[in-house]
Amino acid sequence: MEVFDHNLAHLFQQLGLPSDAAAIRTFIDQHSLSNGEHLANAAFWTTSQRQFLEEAKSQDADWVEQIDTLDTLLRKA
Repeated sequence: MEVFDHNLAHLFQQLGLPSDAAAIRTFIDQHSLSNGEHLANAAFWTTSQRQFLEEAKSQDADWVEQIDTLDTLLRKA
């Protein structure tokens, strides 16, 4: 069995986004999700980013933990 050590920076790389700590903070500061909005349905994703997020979640891929983390970080009180 293959074990992957994905983190938030790796997720950002997979999404084709800048992945250094400052860029991740900036992305989270500039984007948010409303109540009930699904992460993959957010308007700020490209079609390919949305497709990746949907497929990773539906397949319970190794990325799910980091996708869930990003979802939580984008939900501001």
